[in-house]
Amino acid sequence: MPGFLSFRETPGYLRVMTYVDHPVDVLIVDGQGTAHPRGFGIACHIGVLLNWPTIGVGKSRLFGRHETPAPNAGQWVPLWHPRTGVVIGAVLTTRPRTRPVYVSPGHRVSLDRAVAIVLDCCDGYRLPEPQRQADQWVRQVRSRVPGAGPLVPDEGNRGG
Repeated sequence: MPGFLSFRETPGYLRVMTYVDHPVDVLIVDGQGTAHPRGFGIACHIGVLLNWPTIGVGKSRLFGRHETPAPNAGQWVPLWHPRTGVVIGAVLTTRPRTRPVYVSPGHRVSLDRAVAIVLDCCDGYRLPEPQRQADQWVRQVRSRVPGAGPLVPDEGNRGG
């Protein structure tokens, strides 16, 4: 159900994070942070619960309005709250001539810093490398599970 991802996914994130035995600089979460209808998406939930810096990176827009970003990598436009006009995120082109990603702060990270971190992690792909590798790993695991349904088509590839 759109807007309620956190209630389904956060317990799994928290279980996995108990295995992290080194300091975390920032956690990139596949979903929204402040760019959420209630202003508090999964990246905010996880960041607050763990007290870690988090950034939400969505593959599609959940909420807000924006202009079209330039097609050059590194270009971004603000994502505004549709009623208040407050900036709630960024629509970021990470790879030339590909669909943008939707970046928003989760916890303890500013929007400008979140955009810079996501760009630093993209390495020629549409999605930041940690998110892209996690997507690939899940696809591999699901392909080995009998009866597992298909996932959404891969949006982390170079052409996506």
